[in-house]
Amino acid sequence: MEVVTFQALGAQVKGYLWDDYDTLSAHKTRPALVVCPGGAYRWRSPREKDSPVLEFLSMGYQVFVVEYSCGEEAGGYRPLWELAQAVCGLRRNHEAWRIDPDKIAVLGFSAGGHLAASLGALWNDPELKLPAWSRADALVLCYPVIATKGEFAHQESAQWVSGGDQAVREKLHLWDRVTGDFPPTFLWHGGEDESVPPENSLLLAVELKKHRVPVEYHLFGSGGHGISTCTQEAETPEEACRAWVPLCKAWLNRQFRYTP
Repeated sequence: MEVVTFQALGAQVKGYLWDDYDTLSAHKTRPALVVCPGGAYRWRSPREKDSPVLEFLSMGYQVFVVEYSCGEEAGGYRPLWELAQAVCGLRRNHEAWRIDPDKIAVLGFSAGGHLAASLGALWNDPELKLPAWSRADALVLCYPVIATKGEFAHQESAQWVSGGDQAVREKLHLWDRVTGDFPPTFLWHGGEDESVPPENSLLLAVELKKHRVPVEYHLFGSGGHGISTCTQEAETPEEACRAWVPLCKAWLNRQFRYTP
């Protein structure tokens, strides 16, 4: 296993790559997954780093974790720009890192899900002018923050990422930003989430369907917030919600026409 690091503006990106053995002819290039941990844009949860990295490495993906800006550094669209540059970095280095540049997914948990969905919604926003190469080919949104206003908003995330700027908060209310250019999306939420209401995922799925964006959505009957891969390793064993992992792997492989 090879480990690489690079800077995406102020964010460090750490990648975990499969070794390239001369004696093996399969998978000389692989899909890639970029992981955005959650933490209300105040911090980045460790249970949403190593555990998902290992899960998606096991299916043959090259996996990267973005340590995007949080707290007082999270305003001014800074985390969004960092994620956009991280995706561009993968495409720039796709040959050296053995990545298929047309098979790059972004996975986010909670506020990291908001960050991933923000890239999906705003990659071609005329005001922000993000690099065209920053569009993800697929998104995986795990109990994501989607609303930054109204009854289903996660107020702490909205406050940190907007920096108190009401115009930024309005733009990052993502139900209003869905278009047909949004990437194909896998969504899931625990039905007992009292931190980020499940309506965040549900109403995003409705908007995606309305705009004919390919979407798969799962609302589990149990499961609270921050449960990551739902294992003892992540300190969040949750048998029912654990099903999201194989469901997501199957969905991603169908999207990318990839057989590990």
